[in-house]
Amino acid sequence: MKVLVTGYNGQLGYDVVKELTKRGIESKGVDIDDFDITDEKAVSDYIRDYNPDVVVHCSAYTAVDKAEDNIQVCRAVNVDGPRNIAKICKELDCKLVYFSTDYVFPGTGDEFYEVDSPTGPLGQYGITKLDGELAVTEQLEKYFIIRISWVFGINGNNFIKTMLRVGKEHDTVRVVDDQIGSPTYTADLSKLVCDMLVTEKYGIYHATNEGVCSWADFTEEIFRLAGYDTKITRVTTEEYGARAPRPKNSRMSKKSLDDAGFSRLPDWKDALRRYLEELHN
Repeated sequence: MKVLVTGYNGQLGYDVVKELTKRGIESKGVDIDDFDITDEKAVSDYIRDYNPDVVVHCSAYTAVDKAEDNIQVCRAVNVDGPRNIAKICKELDCKLVYFSTDYVFPGTGDEFYEVDSPTGPLGQYGITKLDGELAVTEQLEKYFIIRISWVFGINGNNFIKTMLRVGKEHDTVRVVDDQIGSPTYTADLSKLVCDMLVTEKYGIYHATNEGVCSWADFTEEIFRLAGYDTKITRVTTEEYGARAPRPKNSRMSKKSLDDAGFSRLPDWKDALRRYLEELHN
């Protein structure tokens, strides 16, 4: 089996290649320097030449606030890119793993969203990621769409690294307390991805670490494990203020994983502890 992984320089792409290598599965990690996913010919030529059995598409435009002002660029990366990749995957009869997001949902209430719950993204990032899902499902039958949230990994920037830096520099930090969701550790997610791609259990899945928290709860645990005395001021989404709207409810049901016989990811607190150890080492 040969696997091509896009977005190799990001958090998820890096860990997917690492896990594939661990398992002895031939893989190649690529990024923007190798080809531009928004260029259909470049995508087709590169993937045809490598001729993989699976493409794990980790590249995405994830700057949620900037997406509100850079709509064309965001759409090109999050919609045209997946469509270009799905087209060549269909031609080569190749499987595709596409990562989506909790932002495809409106984020209301406090129920857990199922994979077939009504979507309703609030901002451009969520809109483009949902359209990216549709671009994949319209082209392919051999796809795994995995919705994730609050991603953190060893490679690249993330919320945890930001809080560790800010917590060291300030006595008090303001953190949103009314957005509820689940962190996703890329090292744990990568194991699930590698379990999935050797199967034919195609479809849409939700995959985050188990348990839910607010951003403030998450920060509190980060500071506790890091040994910081930094105080947290809990604020509402409105008080914090941001360019793009955020879903307040990002709870996602893992029933799809259970039904397909895949293992759920470990609890988020356990994942955070292991991640901080990895950072320290």
